[in-house]
Formats: sequence, structure tokens, C-alpha cells
Amino acid sequence: MPSMMTQSLTISSLIEHAGRYHSQTRIVSVETDGTTTRTNWGEVEQNARRLVSALEKLGCETSDRCATIAWNNRRHLEIYFGVAGGGFVCHTINPRLFPEQLIYIMNHAEDKVLFFDKTFLPAVVQLRDHLPTIQHFVLMSGYDEEAAQQFEGLLFYDDLLAAEPDDYVWPELDEMLPSSLCYTSGTTGNPKGVQYLHRTTVLHTLGANQPDGLALSAKDIMMPVVPMFHANAWGIPYITAAQGTSLVLPGPNLDGESLVKLIDGEGVTMSAGVPTIWMGLLQALEAMGSKAETLTRSMVGGSALPSSMLAEFRDKYGVELIHGWGMTETSPLGSLNQLLAKHAALSMDEQAKLREGQGRPPYGVELRLVDDEGNRLPDDGETQGNLQIRGHWIVDTYFGAETSALTEDGWFDTGDVATIDPDGYMVIRDRSKDIIKSGGEWISTVELEDIAISHPDIANAAAIAARHKKWDERPLIIAVPHEGKTPDSDAILSHFKDRIAKWQIPDEVIFVSELPIGGTGKVLKHKLRKEYGDLLWDKS
Repeated sequence: MPSMMTQSLTISSLIEHAGRYHSQTRIVSVETDGTTTRTNWGEVEQNARRLVSALEKLGCETSDRCATIAWNNRRHLEIYFGVAGGGFVCHTINPRLFPEQLIYIMNHAEDKVLFFDKTFLPAVVQLRDHLPTIQHFVLMSGYDEEAAQQFEGLLFYDDLLAAEPDDYVWPELDEMLPSSLCYTSGTTGNPKGVQYLHRTTVLHTLGANQPDGLALSAKDIMMPVVPMFHANAWGIPYITAAQGTSLVLPGPNLDGESLVKLIDGEGVTMSAGVPTIWMGLLQALEAMGSKAETLTRSMVGGSALPSSMLAEFRDKYGVELIHGWGMTETSPLGSLNQLLAKHAALSMDEQAKLREGQGRPPYGVELRLVDDEGNRLPDDGETQGNLQIRGHWIVDTYFGAETSALTEDGWFDTGDVATIDPDGYMVIRDRSKDIIKSGGEWISTVELEDIAISHPDIANAAAIAARHKKWDERPLIIAVPHEGKTPDSDAILSHFKDRIAKWQIPDEVIFVSELPIGGTGKVLKHKLRKEYGDLLWDKS
């Protein structure tokens, strides 16, 4: 009987494709010192192969973990492909975590090598004595005398690569080998490691870039603002390699002005990041008088997309915001909000309302809702339930754990409360730990925040549950006014009228200069609950 060829689905095949067929496609990298480096996929692939050779000489063996504490730049990109392509595991670490968390993560992973940008040299110097498994510390730069004097035995990335030949051949790997490792950014307990496989990563690369997905092509210029230490930058490094897409890597400065300059200066056509980033970008576009003429669309995830932001990008700049959802445990794409053919008949406002949700799952994953007893709930767009997921790139067992993270029938419980309509459109109503239960009825903090942010005087807002003697919990809004604006609480509360049921309107609004933001751009609500959670108790 005739048969078909089979080849292992490996990360080295992605970068090898980019290096062979898109070698001259440009990659722009903003370095930690503010300078800009221009390279291409051919040079990235060549340096990735040199890196494998260097790591083998340092004694790295199959599945050894090689950690990174770094920004989005071209050396980090080379490490992504060189480490995984060599059969090792690329362990990206969030540098915004507390020192105790960083120590825990690196020791739990038993990292053997640590690559880091110079920004983090002081921190690594302090952490070094607490990291017994790390044998080699590599500064991601050329030789640096100042750094060498601070850190005995420090290696330098450029020197390691310069010593290696350019004819290294990628090894043949089993697609079921681990390729990368990310730890969750949970606010309670120790972070958990999610170890991706070559196979799952390549399948995610193919599934996430369908026409109803990111839809990146070789004609695009992509700027991932989502950090490369956050769920593998949502898979963008792998997708752009597979497509030969041009990359603009923004480095450490993610303020609105810096991003506007990159968009206009490099002709960026698509980007990706969390809502807080796009809030800053809107302010900078207005202040700088830019129209972001080349930017056509951006993926928004990490937290709910405010409806007012979607409309402002669309109406003022002609930019389509594509709402998505995922987790570290889901590689991360779980859903993406693209319209169906039948939605063309809807008005612009009706389409915009539909786009506020997190969208449909791509082929490769399934979503379902269950109640607290595990019973399946209907996909009717109204019934709320616990959101669960399964698929080709979803976690089974956390790194180092002995038991599966799945339910008895093989689904992963996301910790989100959601609705799903008959077409598969999913809307996150809240995190199960954030949703407000007032007098036995549920109130969505996501909905409250969307209304608050739509007020013209409010730049950002968070809704939390405050303890209440009569109703158990009542909603409280913590709001950041726009610069130069001084709204009062009554004005903001009036904005909720006719937009939500009267009993759901928050009891009070507290104004602050800023909200506590975590390493992945999400508001740290546990801190707000700790500070303001008892505010209504004596008044109730």
C-alpha cells in the first residue's frame, strides 16, 4: 500500500525554513542600551546553530533547562530557536517577579544555564548564590569589562557564538521532547511550570495562524509587545519564523511614545499586547499627532478588551483590535474573535458588541462549560459556567508534578467563568476568584470595568468585591482618572445608570493615581482587595 512521508514536528524545522526561504527578511531589534540592531532570519538561524554548538561544549545534554531573563530582542530570538533546536529546553522567566519567586522557579526547574540582559545584572549578582544548579551565567552582549568585574566567571553571548563554526547541522530530534518551559504568574502559592513539547508548539504555530487566527504572512511587519517571557510571546516567534514575517522587537521600552516611533518608523502592520499597553499607545498617538497609518490590526489578550478602546482604535486610526484568550497552560491560544460570514449583515455596533467577547476556539482545541458538580451546561450564550478546555496544545501535567492537572474525563479547568453561544463564541464573565456574589446574585467585574473605562474621564479601572454586612459582598470601583481630569464618585456612578441593573451598580468609586500591575500586564486584584476589601464594612 502507498504511504506518505513523515517528519518530526520540531522547532528547528521552523527556523531552518525561515533561514532558507526568508533569509533576507528583516528583523529590527531595540537593545537594552537603546540602540537598534538590524538583522534578518538568515543571520538569526545561523546564530541559533552556533549557539547549539556552544551549549554542547558547555556540557548541556538533552532536555537540560537553559533559562532566560531578557527583553524582546534579537539575541533572545536566537536563544528561543538555538536552545530548543539543540534538544534543550528554553525556560523563559518573568523578570518582574519577586526575588523569592525567581529563586524558587530557577531551582524548581533545575536550570543549568542562565542567559540575561544587562538590565538584570544587579539582580542576577544578588541571586547567584541562591541558584546552585546553574553552572553558566551568560550576559547577552559582547564582552563588557564593567560586568566582568562585578561577576566572576561571567560568559558573554557574542564571544560564545564567535568561537563556533557556521556549519553546525541541526540534530534529529523526537517531536515529543520538551522544547520550552514557562511558569504561571499565579498570585497564590508557588508558580507552576508548563513544559511545552516540540510537537505541541508546532501544532500551535499552525493552528494559531489560520485565516481566522493571527493570519500573519510574509508581507506583514509584526511587533510583539507581549513579552517573550509571557507564554512564549503568544507563539509569535514561532509563527513569524514559519511564515517568514518581518519582526520588530521593541526591547525594554514599552511606553506609548516609544511604540509609536517604532510603528511609524518601521512600518509595523500588526502588533500584540495587553490592554494596558494599548491604553498608553492611544494617549501617545493623540499627543504625538500620529495616525499609525501602517498599523492595520492588533491582537489583544491577557485581560478583557474595553469596548471604548475597540471603538477608538477603529474610528480614529482604522485599526482592528482582535480579542483573544488563552493561558500559560494553553500554549497560550484558546480562542480568537473573528466574525462569521453571517455577521456581515449586522450593523457596525452589533459587530462591535460581538467582538468584545473572547471569540471562537480554532481547530485543535475544544471548550465547554460545567457547573460546580461537573455537569455539562448548554452553549446558549446565557448560561454561565466554569470554563474547561482540551486539545492538542493544552497542559496535561505540570512540570515536576506526579499527578495530572486534568479532570477525570480529560479536561483542564481554567478557573474562568464564561458563557458560550451556539456558534462557539465564548465570553469570559469573570475569574472565579474575582466574581462578586451580592445577596446570592453574581456581578461580573469585567462588565463593571468596561463601563467605568468607557467614561471619558477614566483612564483605567478595576472592580473588586468589598465585604458587606447585609449583602455579603458589594462592588467597588478603583479608578485612575485621565491626566488633568478630576471626576467625582457620583459622576462615575451615574455613568452606570441604564447600562446595568440598578442593584449591580457599584457602591463607591475610589480614585487612585495608578493600579498595581503584575508582570504580565494584569491588574493585581488581590492587592486591591487587601487594601480596600473592608472599606464598606463599617458603612453597611
